[in-house]
Amino acid sequence: MLDAWIYAIISVVVISLVSLVGVVTLLIKERYINRMLFILISFSAGALFGDAFIHLLPEIAEKAGFTLMVSSYILLGIVTFFVIEKIIHWHHCNREKAEAEHRRAFTANIIIADAVHNLVDGLVVAGSYLISIPIGIATTIAVILHEVPQELGDFAVLLHGGFSAKKALAFNFLSAVTAVAGAVIALLLASGIENFTLFLVPFTAGGFVYIAGSDLVPELKKETALKKSFLQIASLAFGILVMLALALV
Repeated sequence: MLDAWIYAIISVVVISLVSLVGVVTLLIKERYINRMLFILISFSAGALFGDAFIHLLPEIAEKAGFTLMVSSYILLGIVTFFVIEKIIHWHHCNREKAEAEHRRAFTANIIIADAVHNLVDGLVVAGSYLISIPIGIATTIAVILHEVPQELGDFAVLLHGGFSAKKALAFNFLSAVTAVAGAVIALLLASGIENFTLFLVPFTAGGFVYIAGSDLVPELKKETALKKSFLQIASLAFGILVMLALALV
């Protein structure tokens, strides 16, 4: 249990520091950032699918079987992450209206929505370490890969909402630190609630499948050029292979 605490806290601190990646948008030309995100989103989708189907679901099936309860937890994860993404995307898509009516309220909503998202990330990372260290590491990698494009987008939105670069980085980081709180909550609950991981693992798998399938893959489908489509497929496959390699180590 002590190892799970140490690894989980270190992991969520690293995930929180990823929020500072937004500063690269000030140092790199936009076209290079777009190229980087193009590959990273594909790789992230593969890693999330791989973590769900190679690490999390086989583990829970081995421990508890693929029962109706497990299926319900997977569906709950899908619905929960759908609600979180819906809130975040709603605020992003209504950016112009929000700025015209009340810019401060808009940016506050972005920060709050991201804080909730990161809190859940902390929960799932800690829950994964409660199963095993390798699964925790795989889940941490998958979360980081998803967070990089997310944090770049959030930073750009806050700048557009009137924040200075320093202020945008500071608030982005503060919202990311809730991942630490999420990890602590998960670890405390696990110590007090028997079989807590039997809920959290399929819940996490459902969330990862939702993010990869409903959030990332639709973005990839917008690209139809043959060369870029091939790179997307290769990056997605590489993400899955990385998760497979971690399972075989």
